[in-house]
Amino acid sequence: MKQFKGIIAAGHYETVKAGCEILGEGGNAFDAVVASMLTACVAEPVLASLGGGGFLTARPAQSDPLVYDFFAQTPHRKLTEGELGFYPIEADFGTASQTFHIGMGSIATPGFIKGLYTIHDNHCRLPLRTLFQPAIELATKGVSINPFQHLISTIVAPILRATPEALQINASPESPDRLISEGERHRLPAFADFLKILQHEGERLFYEGEAGRQLVNDCRDRGGHLQMDDLLGYALLRRSPLRYRYHGAQILTNPLPSLGGTLIAFSLGQLASHTIDPNSAGEEDHIRRLAQTMQITQIARMDHHSSMERLLDPDISEQFKKRLRQGGLSTRGTTQISIADRDGNLASMTLSNGEGSGYVIPGTGIMMNNMLGEEDLNPKGFHQWPLNQRLASMMAPTLILTDDGRSIVLGSGGSNRIRSAILQVIINLLDFGMPLEQAVSFPRIHYESELLSMEPGIDAAIGDILKSEFPKQQHWQSKNLFFGGTHCVLLDDKGNHIGIGDERRGGVSLSV
Repeated sequence: MKQFKGIIAAGHYETVKAGCEILGEGGNAFDAVVASMLTACVAEPVLASLGGGGFLTARPAQSDPLVYDFFAQTPHRKLTEGELGFYPIEADFGTASQTFHIGMGSIATPGFIKGLYTIHDNHCRLPLRTLFQPAIELATKGVSINPFQHLISTIVAPILRATPEALQINASPESPDRLISEGERHRLPAFADFLKILQHEGERLFYEGEAGRQLVNDCRDRGGHLQMDDLLGYALLRRSPLRYRYHGAQILTNPLPSLGGTLIAFSLGQLASHTIDPNSAGEEDHIRRLAQTMQITQIARMDHHSSMERLLDPDISEQFKKRLRQGGLSTRGTTQISIADRDGNLASMTLSNGEGSGYVIPGTGIMMNNMLGEEDLNPKGFHQWPLNQRLASMMAPTLILTDDGRSIVLGSGGSNRIRSAILQVIINLLDFGMPLEQAVSFPRIHYESELLSMEPGIDAAIGDILKSEFPKQQHWQSKNLFFGGTHCVLLDDKGNHIGIGDERRGGVSLSV
């Protein structure tokens, strides 16, 4: 019987495979997450890019948990709207659509490469050349486009066609005038070459070197905000995680200034005093209470957008509980990597490039982010962001440490749906006692902007009953990436392990 080394769940087989190879070579969970995050840029190129950023919630086996914030930063200076390269596109999810803004004026300062090197310096065992190798090999030989990646490409096709350079790195090898299709092999030779140089030159290659200078020059000429001092001044931030106690477990997640973790904790606080029948999952009372909690959480976000640190104050929480009891309320592209190893190291990483700006740094294969063009990240309106500050993401890579000795690593992609996806998996695990696979696959709902969206598997009669409270409803015909992708792994105190990749986002899990 082989000795267990670790388990990984993520959004693509190649992303998971890269991390497993590293675990097999003696790496720990953090070595594996670095290799996986690099490989995701090849296998999941719309969702992960060196031009984006993210967060890692880490629990090293021998030290305190820590959150690494390498998300996008707003620029030091702001162009006027008339100077900007900034325009809308429509992303078609099938049952719903969403407007995103792209162009040079949508690019925020990226943190991916800074995060990569800091995590390696702080926690990894293996040399960088070993961790880079899976991504370099995959970019060189190519990866077959699977159904989910083809779907993602179809949704954001206007971005992938926005510029000749964007189309070039996403084009069919058979017909360069069209986007690559399912089953075709996607090669990224320029990106492979850039990685080969990056692994030797280090982060300065991007933040001080030719690639960064090219990015800044193109921003100057084509309506972008970024200048050299934005790249030179970028700093990774380390924070203590937000810790929240809920029903026999300690939850560790992304703290402020990011919003997702705090909003999840607020939602759990609203649910904590409610008696939950463990056999009522999916029934009327459960769906009503969940929808009401999502509604009150959205109101709380708007009411306290300038004082989010007060949201978990017991007095504030009780005010919203009273409103919930009284009734009468009014009212992105990301990917997740979850890893646990045999030594007890836990790594939950969420990555995002927005949907991409349409701009590719020449000679690198790197599409830059469009974080300044994401409505979810700019709730006060576009071009209203404060100078030189972290954008307030919904990303919430999360760890759950239960009183019975289980360690659960999870997170999700999905823009504003991140918080509702993670919330529902936590409830399914801790309140309804579901096995991990059922907790992830169970039908979800999401409430936003007065619309209650429901996946199939929720009784249509419940929707009818809730019409008086939630008159605007959308009943989806199949499970969809709209509702997030909570790739999860679980270890118990006896060494048993299981991983689940969320089917909604092409999830895969492997152990080694």
